[in-house]
Amino acid sequence: MAETDAESTAVLFDMDGVMVDSERYWHDEQPEHIFPHSLAGEQPDLDETTGMYYKEIYDYLDAEYETKISKDEFVDLFDEVAMDIYHNRVDLLDSFFEIREALAAREVPVAIVTSSPASWHEIVIDRFDIDVDEIITAENLDADGKPAPYIYEKAAEVVGHPPEDCLVIEDSKNGIESAKRAGAVVVAYRAEHNAETDLSAADIVAEDPEELREAILSQTG
Repeated sequence: MAETDAESTAVLFDMDGVMVDSERYWHDEQPEHIFPHSLAGEQPDLDETTGMYYKEIYDYLDAEYETKISKDEFVDLFDEVAMDIYHNRVDLLDSFFEIREALAAREVPVAIVTSSPASWHEIVIDRFDIDVDEIITAENLDADGKPAPYIYEKAAEVVGHPPEDCLVIEDSKNGIESAKRAGAVVVAYRAEHNAETDLSAADIVAEDPEELREAILSQTG
C-alpha cells in the first residue's frame, strides 16, 4: 500500500465490491445464470462489465456479442437476481462503520457513488442502517456511466469539492478509470472477486479491510 502527498477532503465510496461484497455473487451469477440466458454464444470477461450500470451492460453486450433476449427481459433478470443478493447474501465491509465514524469526526463528507439503481442500494442502506451525506447513482445520470468520468464529476459537484480533492474507493477497472478520468485520487480495494484484476491504474491498492481503513484515514484531513 502506497500513499499520495495531498490530503483529500471528501470520500466517495463505490458500493458493489467495496461497501458490500456483492461482486462475489455477481461474478457467479453473471457467467452461470445471466449471460447464458442473455447471449447466444461467447461471453465477456467479467472485467469488461464489472462496475457498469446494468442497463448499459445490455447495450454493451448487444453491440459486442450476440444477445438473444430483449433489454426489458435482461433488466428483469438482473433485478430478480439483485433482490436475492442484496436482501439475503451480502455482508457489509468490516471496517465501514469505523471509517464512517472517523470521517464524520473530521467533518469529511462521505458519498456513495454507484451504478446500482435506487431499488438495489436502498436495500443495502436500510438493511445495514448506513448513514452517508449523499448518494449518486448512474440511474439518475443523464450521461454515460462508468468508465466515463461523468458520475464522479457529478459526485464531486454534489459534495462541493473539486474532483482532485476527492478520494474514491473502487474495486473495478471501469470504476477506477471513471474516477481517474474525473481527476480524483483513487484507492483500489482488493478482495476475492477481483484477485486477478489489474488495479495498477489506482493511486493506492489496499489488500484487505484494515489496509483500506488505513489508506482512507491517512489520505483525509
